[in-house]
Amino acid sequence: MKIIPITRYILRGHRVIFLLILCLFGLCAVQSQKKNQRQKRKQKVEDNRVYLVHADQLHYDQYVNPDAQILHGHVSFRHQGATLFCDSAHFYEMTNSFEAFGNVKMYQGDTLSLFSEYAYYDGNDQMAMARRKVVLKHRQSTLYTDSLNYDRMYGVGYFFEHGKMVDKNSVLLSDWGEYNTTNRQAVFYYHVDLKDNNFHLITDTLYYNTAQSLAHAVGPSDVYSGTSHIYTEDGWYNTNTEQSMLFGRSVIRDKGRTMMGDSIYHDSKNGTSEAFHRVEYVDSVNKNMLTGNYCFYDETTGFALATDSAVCVDFSQKDSLYMHADTFKLFTYNINTDSVYREIHAYNKVRAYRIDVQAVCDSLVYNTLDSCLTMYQDPIAWSNGQQLLGEMIKVYMKDSTIHRAHVIGQALSVEQLRDSVHFNQVTSKEMIAYFNQGEIAETDANDNVQIVYYPIDESDSTLIGLNYTETSQLKMYLENRKMKKIWMPKAEGTLYPMTQIPPAKKFLPNYAWFDYIRPLDRMDIFRWRGKKVGTELKPAKRKEAPLQHLGK
Repeated sequence: MKIIPITRYILRGHRVIFLLILCLFGLCAVQSQKKNQRQKRKQKVEDNRVYLVHADQLHYDQYVNPDAQILHGHVSFRHQGATLFCDSAHFYEMTNSFEAFGNVKMYQGDTLSLFSEYAYYDGNDQMAMARRKVVLKHRQSTLYTDSLNYDRMYGVGYFFEHGKMVDKNSVLLSDWGEYNTTNRQAVFYYHVDLKDNNFHLITDTLYYNTAQSLAHAVGPSDVYSGTSHIYTEDGWYNTNTEQSMLFGRSVIRDKGRTMMGDSIYHDSKNGTSEAFHRVEYVDSVNKNMLTGNYCFYDETTGFALATDSAVCVDFSQKDSLYMHADTFKLFTYNINTDSVYREIHAYNKVRAYRIDVQAVCDSLVYNTLDSCLTMYQDPIAWSNGQQLLGEMIKVYMKDSTIHRAHVIGQALSVEQLRDSVHFNQVTSKEMIAYFNQGEIAETDANDNVQIVYYPIDESDSTLIGLNYTETSQLKMYLENRKMKKIWMPKAEGTLYPMTQIPPAKKFLPNYAWFDYIRPLDRMDIFRWRGKKVGTELKPAKRKEAPLQHLGK
């Protein structure tokens, strides 16, 4: 007898029973899961219902409002973690909603409360519509309005009939707006007015975060803080720190000073401003302007800086003076006093242009105390056909016009004549030029004076010859840019006819004509051109007094 097949059948039967047991367990698990889901849905439906907690009186009036339960006296409702109180109400149980009348108060947790004279609440949408004398309080912020819709599902309140928000020391007014209690972000539209102790903002669109006290104005906006006025179309302002971030050609005005740039960072407490890209700083009181791609200004100290394509413009005279350098710095001394004065420092590759005068140097300083402009390191100045250079040049102004110029060290004056071939030349250790109404009237040359001068025949304006002279001092008096009188002490000189001029006498040993460096117009100040190699001015060493020694 073979028993192996019977054993196989028995084993197969056990497998079938085991599979049946697994199916039964799976079916029970599915049914249990469905039961739990039904319970959750049921619980969810139950949680979404508006519950009437209390009322002194409850009745129906089929003639007045047949769908409502009419409630009076200490009425209270509960829904989704919120509690509402009122004097009377109409409860629409079928639509899961109610109307509340008189002293309406809604509380949600311990951070939000809503008060009004009337409210309609829809439990399905979790929407509360409050009307008349509405007050919404959330943490340290309070919103006052007459019409407010509060969406509890998203935590957003909408007002549309004028609103006022009070946040710490800030008061914000607008015609329409919304407030999100989740991220504490508010948006206000139309006739927006934001005020605090030191700040006043007027705009049509404002985003305001009460958590960060950060206001973002969009569109034409005016900001007033102390004596300053800011205009921006895209500006951020922190009401706590009084710091502003302004974009889109914003403008700051303060006591006759104006700063404009593509982006500006302003700190009202510190009185500092930083501007970037296409910056313009204008001082209408002192009639000067700084431009560049970066500017800084401190109104408490009067310090200003401009760099990156920086230009300083002086428009105090009929013709404006344009100066370019790598960096400009403005220092103010004795600020807020009657003895206030300023210094403008320009350094690295300075070029200046005005219609009647041009200049080039490595650096310069202008001091308003004595109205002195000092040019350092290879300075050169031009006026019409006149070129002036030396180791250092000081220019003194009077009533916004040039009064005198002082050339110190290796002074050289060169005048190009009309034929562009011959040059009048004067060299000395120092030279002083005096001006009258912007025109040179007198020139003094002192110590080791050498002169190359071409006299002109007044009858036919031809050159008579070349006058070469050496002396210790020279005074020239001019009128209408022509020599009127000349004075000098004992001198040695020779007059050479035009046909007998020695080639070595045509030019002084230190003669130089730098017309290729001269700025040609106000845009040419950006094109730096240095002297040719070997023509740079080498400062002469000063003789030092011998040291005294005590005898033994």
